[in-house]
Amino acid sequence: MSGRGRQQRDEEEVEEKAAEAHVASARCGAAYRALCECHGRVRDRLQRKVLCRHLNRALAECMVSSCCPEEAEAVRALCSSAGTSLKRSQCERAQFALAFCLSSHQQQ
Repeated sequence: MSGRGRQQRDEEEVEEKAAEAHVASARCGAAYRALCECHGRVRDRLQRKVLCRHLNRALAECMVSSCCPEEAEAVRALCSSAGTSLKRSQCERAQFALAFCLSSHQQQ
């Protein structure tokens, strides 16, 4: 691939990731603001960790679901309860797929 073709592909990938980040921030903005407000109200680090935990988790779940919706849903469905060895192996594969998807969204 020529240098120009590679550069164009890289630029398109950056634009795609920026669009995905915008969608995630639009969906998760309320959770982010609530977490920021909680952090602002609670100054003690240990108390903040306990009191804001549910908001932190909600924001994390929202971001993961926004970035990798199919993979996140597969993990929720397959890993929600104990089951057969088949279900456990499906859960492990779903977790791997989610981890791979999330790693593809990380900036190098």
